[in-house]
Amino acid sequence: MYPNLYYAINDWFGWKINALKIFYTFGIFVALGFIAGAYFLTLELKRKEKQGLLQPREETITAGKPASFFDLFINGLVGFIFGYKLIGAFIASRSHSIDIQDYIFSSGGSWGGGLVLAAILIYFKYREKNKQKLATPEKRIIRIWPHDRVGDIVIFALIFGIIGAKLFDNLENWDRFIQNPIGNLISPSGLTFYGGLIFAATAICIYAYKKGINILHLTDAAAPALMIAYAIGRIGCQVAGDGDWGIYNSAYISDVPGHVVASTPQQFNEKLGENATYFLSGSVTDSVGVTMNVTDRHSESLEKVPHKSFKGPDFLPTWMFAFTYPHNVNEDGILLKNCEGKYCRALPQPVFPTPFYETIACTLLFLFLWLIRRRIKIPGIMFCIYLIVNGVERFFVETIRVNTTYSIFGIHPTQAELISASLVITGLIGIAVLRKRYVPKPGSI
Repeated sequence: MYPNLYYAINDWFGWKINALKIFYTFGIFVALGFIAGAYFLTLELKRKEKQGLLQPREETITAGKPASFFDLFINGLVGFIFGYKLIGAFIASRSHSIDIQDYIFSSGGSWGGGLVLAAILIYFKYREKNKQKLATPEKRIIRIWPHDRVGDIVIFALIFGIIGAKLFDNLENWDRFIQNPIGNLISPSGLTFYGGLIFAATAICIYAYKKGINILHLTDAAAPALMIAYAIGRIGCQVAGDGDWGIYNSAYISDVPGHVVASTPQQFNEKLGENATYFLSGSVTDSVGVTMNVTDRHSESLEKVPHKSFKGPDFLPTWMFAFTYPHNVNEDGILLKNCEGKYCRALPQPVFPTPFYETIACTLLFLFLWLIRRRIKIPGIMFCIYLIVNGVERFFVETIRVNTTYSIFGIHPTQAELISASLVITGLIGIAVLRKRYVPKPGSI
């Protein structure tokens, strides 16, 4: 696993560049997911604009104005914040004793770095506005197409997606949240996809309504983009080992920390007993005799440890079916041998790598949506299909993943199962309603 770029570069080339510790792999893949989503959303919006399904909106702007104090202040503030934290983290990363993740969320930083970057951004903003300055500012009417607003849409998706993902994660793990509310809210880990989807979708629909963008066509255009963005984001979960893994695969054991071999049911049970405190209380005792909690996932007894047995074909890598996530970013598991630094743990027993499965499944679903998008004539149907396939995919992957469950009339579904089932039902109802109400326009494409 590569919790940050330091571990990746060290593993690939043997270079130990401490400054790379500020670049967390999960965040990198989330960013790549947003970029890919924005790219495919732009393509679809442009296609619908050419078909006449989406129209531009005229807006009045004042051209030729010099940079205002507010413009310069905002640029300076953004520059200072990024310079203060990122340059500070870059400098601090030279020390092995500094936890970069904790440093980013602390009050520490580089005043010099903040002031330098603030000055640079203020200068660029001033120069940009100065080039456009007119002797007498004039009002102009411009046409803004929906695809021109993709940048704003991505920003809304990022901000409200993170807020929703954090809120839903803390609702799903209420006991953990109660113990440390502030810490869990600002922690960079712990994100629930459906919470982010619901909050981001609501914010974007409100924005689209205010900007005169047809919401049904917008959601249709966003369907393939959402799917590929999620697939890429799950690569980050797999590479970083952020805890989104599945239940234990009892067809395998970890004979030594970080290494996986095939096993018998008896060997699997014996391995459970060797690390009983981990499975029963979430704690481990390290080589120096210190006992510490490393996970909040534990069972009432060893017999109730969630697992399924599936032996993968020999021609495929074992990690596709059973993985211990060595060096995972959650610092979950038992200590690895001959390892130095913060991320030196691996799960005591291998689990199903569900992020990997979701990356494969959602990439295929993206291709499916991309191939059928031109055949869908009724506005809104494409997004309903997305809801259905997304819900089905997530519902099935939940069968091999550990999550908090709820007790409802004797059944115990997870939050994701409840929401995914709701998405499938919503999608089916949506298709029925939209097909019934659709009236094709004469000459429509």
